[in-house]
Amino acid sequence: MSFRNSVTIIASPRPRVGKTLLARLLVDFHIHEGRRVAAFDLNSGEGTLAQFAPEHAAVAEIGDIQGQMALFDRLVAEDDAAKIVDLGQERFEEFFALARRIGFAEEAQQRGIAPSVLFIATPDSTSVEAYGRLRSRMPQLTLTPVHNELLGAAPHRDKYPIDAKGGTLLRFSALAPGLRKYVETPPFSFAEAHLANARNIPLDTHIELQRWLRKNYLEFRELDLRILLADLQSSIRLTS
Repeated sequence: MSFRNSVTIIASPRPRVGKTLLARLLVDFHIHEGRRVAAFDLNSGEGTLAQFAPEHAAVAEIGDIQGQMALFDRLVAEDDAAKIVDLGQERFEEFFALARRIGFAEEAQQRGIAPSVLFIATPDSTSVEAYGRLRSRMPQLTLTPVHNELLGAAPHRDKYPIDAKGGTLLRFSALAPGLRKYVETPPFSFAEAHLANARNIPLDTHIELQRWLRKNYLEFRELDLRILLADLQSSIRLTS
């Protein structure tokens, strides 16, 4: 199991911590790697994932049974697509309570799908406590704390213990202020062919953007490898 056949939930109980930007980047990373990707937007307001990636992201709803079934059926579908959920803070508790109740993580694993959470780590007690609850209540999830450099110094590691199942701290590099005006108006894809020409991005700014992409994509690849190796080790232990 790895990013190649996975469900990645990008989450935090706090607003405006970089969840949607991270989700956008992960969508475009999969596209860049030549993979099929399906993303689900559980946010509200402006600048949502579905607005930035309309060809790959759909608005999801879990306020009723029909919406819940539609979303979770897609998440565990065996279609060889990498699934991404951009989970807005207003749906955080509801989503994970529902996922736990229906046995989402267990079913995903039975189908050979790796369920994981990229959790934006912030030093406030709300986030720290939510991380701890997820870790204890849904141990089947690979839980990875994310340090968004834009938010300042990394929270103390003791507050966000690393998951033994291939987990690590994901470092999400801050987007330089000069790049924001080019990438924060939807629709925008980091995977867009001839990005600089299409968006009239100056050469020096484009070089800086490519450097930022390479740095973050390397973090994704290293996390992917850790999850894959941990799953292989687990399989060896079960068969030995």
